[in-house]
Amino acid sequence: VQLQASGGGLVQPGGSLRLSCAASGFTLDYYHMGWFRQAPGKEREGVSCITSADGSTFYADSVKGQFTISRDNAKSAVYLQMNTLKPEDTAVYYCATVVCTVGAGPTHPDIWGQGTQVTVSS
Repeated sequence: VQLQASGGGLVQPGGSLRLSCAASGFTLDYYHMGWFRQAPGKEREGVSCITSADGSTFYADSVKGQFTISRDNAKSAVYLQMNTLKPEDTAVYYCATVVCTVGAGPTHPDIWGQGTQVTVSS
């Protein structure tokens, strides 16, 4: 039972990346899923989550209008489309199974992916 995050890399400011999170050993159908990030010297931040049943989403204020979370249950995968990236988006990004509340965001992370580095720099 594991999650595999991928898609990070080095991108210039204003660029885009799409992160993927794939499940193996279990299906994501019934799980709420979330993305977190942690920059050096900063606390972990829950940036987005998506519910299992109706696909309701939450975005932290810091990424609202910039990031889009989606899921493909047939592929047991969750995605984070990140546009107009800024240097302050530089962090290691993690996916996890969570409790996703539209008002509170992703909480109670349980199964974690290994993290993928996103670096935004010119």
